[in-house]
Amino acid sequence: MQSTSSRRTFVKSLAAGGAFAGLGLWRQPVWALTSPGQPTVLSGSQFDLTIDSMEVNFSGKRRTAMAINGSIPGPLLRWREGDSVTLRVRNRLPQDTSIHWHGILLPANMDGVPGFSFAGIAPDGLYEYRFTVKQSGTYWYHSHSAFQEQLGVYGPLIIDPKEPEPFAYERDYVVFLSDWTDESPARVLAKLKKQADYYNQGRRTLGDFIGDVADKGWRETVSERWAWARMNMSPTDLADISGATYTYLLNGQAPDGNWTGLFQPGERIRLRLINGSAMSYFDFRIPGLKLTVVAADGQNVEPVSVDEIRLAVAETYDVIVEPDGSQDAYTLFAQAMDRSGYARGTLAVREGLQAPVPEPDPRPELSMDDMGHGDHAAHGQAAAPAQSDGPHAGHGAMNHGQMDHAAMGHGGMDHGSGMDHAAMAGMDHGQAGTMDHDTMGAMQAHPASETDNPLVDMQTMTPVPKLDDPGIGLRDNGRRVLTYADLRSTFADPDGRQPSRTLELHLTGHMERFAWSFDGIAFADAEPIRLKYGERVRIVLVNDTMMHHPIHLHGLWSDLEDENGNFLVRKHTIDMPPGSKRSYRVTADALGRWAYHCHMLMHMDLGMFREVRVEE
Repeated sequence: MQSTSSRRTFVKSLAAGGAFAGLGLWRQPVWALTSPGQPTVLSGSQFDLTIDSMEVNFSGKRRTAMAINGSIPGPLLRWREGDSVTLRVRNRLPQDTSIHWHGILLPANMDGVPGFSFAGIAPDGLYEYRFTVKQSGTYWYHSHSAFQEQLGVYGPLIIDPKEPEPFAYERDYVVFLSDWTDESPARVLAKLKKQADYYNQGRRTLGDFIGDVADKGWRETVSERWAWARMNMSPTDLADISGATYTYLLNGQAPDGNWTGLFQPGERIRLRLINGSAMSYFDFRIPGLKLTVVAADGQNVEPVSVDEIRLAVAETYDVIVEPDGSQDAYTLFAQAMDRSGYARGTLAVREGLQAPVPEPDPRPELSMDDMGHGDHAAHGQAAAPAQSDGPHAGHGAMNHGQMDHAAMGHGGMDHGSGMDHAAMAGMDHGQAGTMDHDTMGAMQAHPASETDNPLVDMQTMTPVPKLDDPGIGLRDNGRRVLTYADLRSTFADPDGRQPSRTLELHLTGHMERFAWSFDGIAFADAEPIRLKYGERVRIVLVNDTMMHHPIHLHGLWSDLEDENGNFLVRKHTIDMPPGSKRSYRVTADALGRWAYHCHMLMHMDLGMFREVRVEE
C-alpha cells in the first residue's frame, strides 16, 4: 500500500512536481498570475510548450519520465473564453508525440490525435495549435501518443469565462490527481496480458474461504465461489493496476510530499479536481469539510453539497469549501477505488501543518448485483432475472462462452506510430436498436458480433442506469457521496431537439486475456461511426464487463439523460460502472474525424476505441 515513502521520496517528488508547489490562485486578479512559490502559470494567447524526458524519483528509485516544460504535471495553462490562442508544441523526445486538449471544442486538425487529426509531432519537430476558445471552466491536456500520458505528459487547463460566475470564492486551487509506476508501461501491459490480475493483491485466500464458511455456511460459500470461478472472474478485481506498482500523486507529489495550499479562516476556496491518471479511479474527500459541487467537466451545475466524490479517469469537478477557523489544517484525501493506496495533500493556514490522514476504507468486493443482476431495489432500480445462452447458463447476468485464446487479435493500435487510421475500421450500426426508456432494466439484447467471439467473455443481461448509485465501496459508508443523479446543469438542454436516431454500443472485454473492445470488435477491425453534420443522436452504452469504463467523445458534448430520457448534465466523459446502461445525446456540430474511446489508457490501446466521422 502506498501509504508511506522515504524522506528521499519527499525531496525528489518536490522537484518533479515543482510546477505545483504552493499552487494558490487568488480570485482577484485571476489573470497573468505568477509569483515566487506558485506554479508555472502560462496565461494569455501565445504559449510555448516543450516535451522532453526528465529524471524523477517518486518512490525512492530514479526513473526517466516525460515532462512538459520540465515539470509533472505540466504548466497550468490559463485562457480566456472568446480569445484566439496559439500553442507551439516542440518535441525533444526521440519518438513522436502529441497534445490533446481534453474536452475542448476546436477544429478536428487541432484536436491532437495522431492518425486522425494530424500526423503527430516528429522528433525535433514543432506543431502549432491555433483555435478560438468557445467555452470556460476546468479542463486538462495530455499526450495521445503511445503510453506518454502514463509517463507524465499531462497538465491542467483553466478557461476564465466572459460572464461572471454564479458562485463566489476568494481562493482558487487546482488539485491534479495522477498515477505513476516505476515500471515501463509496456512491461505493465505485458504482465496484464499474461495474468490479468497480476497487480491484484487483494485476491481471496483460503483464510477468507474459511471465514465465509463460518459466516454464510458451506453451501452458500461454495456456490458463490463456484459461480465466480466459472465466470473466470474475481470479486476483488476492482482495478487493473494497483498500489502494488502505482504511487498516487497529488499535484505531482507523492503522499509524503504533502502538497499544501494555504488559506485564511472564513475564505471560500475553489478546488478544481482533475483526475489526470492513466488507469486509476479516485474517491476524494476532505474530512471535516463539506464539498459544494459547482461544476462538472468544466460546465456549471446547480450547487450540491456532498462529503465525497468519485472521479472517473479524465473527469473534472469544481467544488467550493469553507474552512470556518475551527481547524488549522485539513487533509485532501483521494483513495484509489481498490483501496490499495492514496494521494493526499493539505489545506492549512501556514506551511508545515498537516491534519491526520485517514486510513483507507476496507477493500470492497464486487457482488453479482454489481455485475448486472440481483436486487437493485436499494437504488430504486429493479432488475429482471438474468439468463444466459452460453455454456455457463444459470450463472446470472453474464453470458460466458468458451473462448479460443489463440484466435484473439487485438488490432495493435499504436498512437505513437503515425499509423493511417483511415484504414482502420469501426462498427456496423445495423445492429443498433432504438432505445425505449420504458424498458430500461429489462432483458438486454446483444449485437451478433458478440456471439462466439474470443474478445468477449461476458454479457450483462439486465443492465440498469445506476445513476443514483454511489458505487462499489461507497454505499452506506456514512458519507454523502455524489452521484450522477445529483448533477443538474444550470442550463436547459442546449439543443432542445429529440434525437432522430439511436446508436447502441456495448463495452466488451475478456478479463482473462485482458482484451477490450466495443461490440466485441477491436478498433483495427471496426468501421467508423458516421454522423451527419447537424443531426442530434442518442448514444446508448451497455457495459458488458466487470470493470468501470470512462467513455470520452472528442470534439462534441455528451448530454447525459436520466432513465426517462430527461436531460441531466453536459459532460465530456461518461463513467460506465459494471453492468450499467446509460444514454446521452450528441449534436454533431463539428465536422471531421474524432476519437471515441475508453479513457483507461490500456483499454483504449487494446481496442476499446472507435472513430466518429461527422460528415456533410
